[in-house]
Amino acid sequence: MQEPVFIALDFKDAQAAWQFLKLFPTDVRPAVKVGMELFYQAGPSLISDLKDAGFDVFLDLKLYDIPHTVEAAVRNLAQLQVDYLTVHAAGGRDMMMAAMAGAQAGAEKVKTSAPKVLAITQLTSFSETTMQATQLVRASMTESVVHLAHLAADSGLAGTISSAYESKVIHEAVGNRFLSITPGIRLAGDDQGDQARVVTPREAAVKGANGIVVGRSITQAKEPLLAYQQVVTEFKEGLTK
Repeated sequence: MQEPVFIALDFKDAQAAWQFLKLFPTDVRPAVKVGMELFYQAGPSLISDLKDAGFDVFLDLKLYDIPHTVEAAVRNLAQLQVDYLTVHAAGGRDMMMAAMAGAQAGAEKVKTSAPKVLAITQLTSFSETTMQATQLVRASMTESVVHLAHLAADSGLAGTISSAYESKVIHEAVGNRFLSITPGIRLAGDDQGDQARVVTPREAAVKGANGIVVGRSITQAKEPLLAYQQVVTEFKEGLTK
């Protein structure tokens, strides 16, 4: 089963997010991604309201701390009944295994399914040169991402967040059941912004992405509903290639 197209709700507050979501009819409930900016402003109540309104929620907080702290944080977040959440693979196997334990414990407490935990590999704002200079490594982008994907898979995570340029090698390294969810998506002709490794929805699917995260190409479009439908259509077309 392919994962959905996630709309990144990169808004300053809950009011702006709901104003945007009201542009979608009640029979269209796209999966949404809530990141640090919005969650830190609006808090857990926003997640509860989104779930009550029928939206699948991807909570993207990129957790990275000692295992005990991450386990406790994920246990709390899982009780919000989010569908997906993220941790940094660079936190290591022990931290990621702790995240999995927290996800299960939190879900059991509210009698729901545990969220799919996804590992951040390398940010799509990083070029290979920037990654090497920042992290003081000689590994190529591909080598680094595959190494981190292996750590995530060995820790029991559901998949990774990485550029679509790495989707194929991730699947070759750890199998096709391991999800590759990819940000850095733009419709053709849209501004690249602060992303360094950008592809279109169709290209992401052709390269092996199981799901995509799309922000500005939808949220800043003149007609967001039409833009969302275009993204979904292009992604599905790419899956058939």
